[in-house]
Order: sequence, then structure tokens, then C-alpha cells
Amino acid sequence: MMTTVEVLTRPALDDSTSTDQSDPYRYGWRYVRQDRDDGTYVTEQIPLTLEDVLHPEEGDQVTHNVAHQRRIHYLCSVLKARLAHDPSAVVLDDVRVAWDTPEVRPHGPDIAVIIGVRERKNWSTFDVAKEGVRPALIIELTSPETASIDRSNKLEEYDIAGVPLYVIVDGVTSRKQPALRLLGYTQTPNGYQVLAPNEQGWLWLAPARTWLGITQNEIVCYDEAGQPLGDYLELAVALEAEMEARAALAIALKAETEARAVAEARIQELEAEVRRLRTRDEGA
Repeated sequence: MMTTVEVLTRPALDDSTSTDQSDPYRYGWRYVRQDRDDGTYVTEQIPLTLEDVLHPEEGDQVTHNVAHQRRIHYLCSVLKARLAHDPSAVVLDDVRVAWDTPEVRPHGPDIAVIIGVRERKNWSTFDVAKEGVRPALIIELTSPETASIDRSNKLEEYDIAGVPLYVIVDGVTSRKQPALRLLGYTQTPNGYQVLAPNEQGWLWLAPARTWLGITQNEIVCYDEAGQPLGDYLELAVALEAEMEARAALAIALKAETEARAVAEARIQELEAEVRRLRTRDEGA
């Protein structure tokens, strides 16, 4: 039996905390399969809510702007380089983390640094209970739409989940201009306490032996001696090229999907014609 696939959309539930009520997909979307009685199914595109961003499911598509992607790429590149000597260390970005604490549902941190991994896998969800290790460091980069959960909900839940170090690269407005600030929290027996910066305002990311600071309103990583790490401009250019390549691939995949749909429709027509002719011949 041929399978018919359709993609349907529907508006998101109202969210009074949103900055743009006109866009139902401001946080992102997920695809949900709905089976039909006739054996076919439709794939429905469901807008994400702020709660979905806080506790995502596998396959969720969360939207990010270009600056967010660029900074994630830079941080991941530097952190991976700093931890390259340790085969048990991994740096994950936008990989879902399931905790071994029953009261804390899974999160999708921007960056999770994990040390002590027994085996590298192609994780969609990093299950702390199965892997026997939890992130040593989590970094979140805020956006205007989701900053509230990074500063409050995740701050509380990462503490409960036992994350030793939590750092927020926080986008704020200063003198009517966009600016960045760093917020760091380290775990103590009494819960998270503020991680004190050094004289330059940098935060020490102990698991990666790296300082994180802000220079000219951009994040910059430094080694123990205070030397900048990574070529930010080079990384930004590389990211732009990667994004262009991904866009070209998405266009090619869309064309392939459309061609496959046309071919399947034609096959269905031919099968129907064969059945019609067979019925006619049997009737004769």
C-alpha cells in the first residue's frame, strides 16, 4: 500500500510572555505524525511553546539567529581544542540531556561540556543515568524570547540536576544598545553561588582551563596566561560558508522531496489504472 504524506500546520497556543505574538513559530516547531484510518498518515507541524524550549523533545527545531549560531560555533571550537588531549571529554551543542534526577525533565543546553565519557556516540539525547556521568559545565546564550528561562528555570533546575558550573552569556540592552554580560554560577552544598569574575571581568571555565570574557561586545576565550584563543573572524567566515552550504543542501533536499512526491503520485495513478483494466478484463 502506498503511503500518503502531507504536512499540516496549526497556530501555537497563546503565550503572553512572547515578544512577537504574530509569529506562531517564534520559538521553533516539531513534526508530529498522525495516523489515519485508511492506512495513510499526515505529518503535522506544531509550533513550540516556551515550555517546549525549556524541556524539548528529540527532533524539535528551535530557532536561533545568526549571532547566536556564530557564538556557539566559536565556543565549541575553542572548548574542543582545549579538551583535545582528553579522550573522555566531549563538547555537545544543542544535544538533549536527560537527567538521573526524577524531578528534572530533559533540557537542550546550548553547550554541554562532559568529562569522563566511556564511549563516544552519536547522541540525540545524552542520558546521564546510562552514561554514568553528567555535564561538568553548561553554557547558555540567551535571546530576548527565552532569556527568562535561562536566568531562572534553568538556573534552578541545573542546580537540582547537579551541574557543577553554569554560565550564561546574557544579551541585554545598555543605553538603548544591545550588549552582552556574563553570569556564572558554581555549585556549593547550599546551592548555586555566583562565580566571581577576575579583574578583567572574565569567568574561569575550570573544566576546560579557559577564561571567558567580553571584548568590544563579543565573547572571547583566553588561556591561563590571558592570551586570546581562536581566530574569531576566521570562525565567523567559516560559519557563514557552512550556513550557505546548508542552505544549498536544504534546497536540494526540498527539490528531491518534491520529485519523490510527484513520482509516488504517478505510481499511484498507474496502480489505479492497472486495477481498473484488470477489473474490466475480469468482467469481460
